[in-house]
Amino acid sequence: MTLTLPLLLTLLRVAVIPLVLALFYLDWTYARQLATVLYTAAGITDWLDGYLARRWNQESKFGAFLDPVADKLLVAVCLVMLLRDDPGGILAVIVAIIIGREITISALREWMAALGQRTSVAVSWIGKWKTGFQMTAIGMMIWQVPVFGMPIYDIGYGLLLIAAALTLWSMFVYLRAAWPIMLGRK
Repeated sequence: MTLTLPLLLTLLRVAVIPLVLALFYLDWTYARQLATVLYTAAGITDWLDGYLARRWNQESKFGAFLDPVADKLLVAVCLVMLLRDDPGGILAVIVAIIIGREITISALREWMAALGQRTSVAVSWIGKWKTGFQMTAIGMMIWQVPVFGMPIYDIGYGLLLIAAALTLWSMFVYLRAAWPIMLGRK
């Protein structure tokens, strides 16, 4: 395995997770804002590593495996820390929807790949929108403090509600695509 820049970016995304977590709980005035900056940088590398790997023809099996794992770990850890910080009923449902969907779709993709049907559950535009809303919302909620009087946390919470709706929609789209195969009709 060759350590390419795209693979290094993915590895850095995994490495930043404990730093974001530690900063989130650190009792320092700007710790959450620094956690948000690191989280945002990790989110940008989610797009950048794949783009560079394709552009420079540096795609690898390990990178293809690690990239979605890094994304899901980052999102799950951040959602759990936000929920621990604000253990409300609605937020708990949202976190359960998002993490539950990620587990379900990951298992579905693995199963479909084993059947040679992975393209039946390829990433759709709904999934891309879901990811955009989700990543933005989580970053705003980590930041927490108002900016120029704008309630950043509340806006992020609203965006996370939209992300949860898109999460359910995208899960149903993937399950509907796989349903004939699950029933043995394809």
